[in-house]
Amino acid sequence: MIRFLLLQNRQGKTRLAKYYVPLETEEKHKLEFEVHRLVVNRDPKHTNFLEFRTHKVIYRRYAGLFFSMCVDVTDNELAYLESIHLFVEILDHFFSNVCELDLVFNFHKVYLILDEFVLAGELQETSKKAIIERMAEIDKMD
Repeated sequence: MIRFLLLQNRQGKTRLAKYYVPLETEEKHKLEFEVHRLVVNRDPKHTNFLEFRTHKVIYRRYAGLFFSMCVDVTDNELAYLESIHLFVEILDHFFSNVCELDLVFNFHKVYLILDEFVLAGELQETSKKAIIERMAEIDKMD
């Protein structure tokens, strides 16, 4: 199960945070700080998986953004690493070469895409085509 998903820039500013477990606001800020500290200082030669408390963090860096997922220790790391890449591909397709500003100014659409992709902490849809088609339908309604 996915505990939370974070999109953070190199400076540690959280651009997107989605929690699938209930946490206090103070705890969320503490988690965001700790995860950023761990992934930003990590040598690029190391794997994109690291142990975090009693869970695992899977992360990937795209340009100046870190996409991090905290999952259960027994979950498949490669599946979540691929899901991060799929999420970025969908964002890239939807925003035509996505950048950090797209995420900031269109955060509601990013959350909508994420909700099509992940439901209640579990991967719901893994078809890029299906998600893009669904987002096109939603765009037509607006």
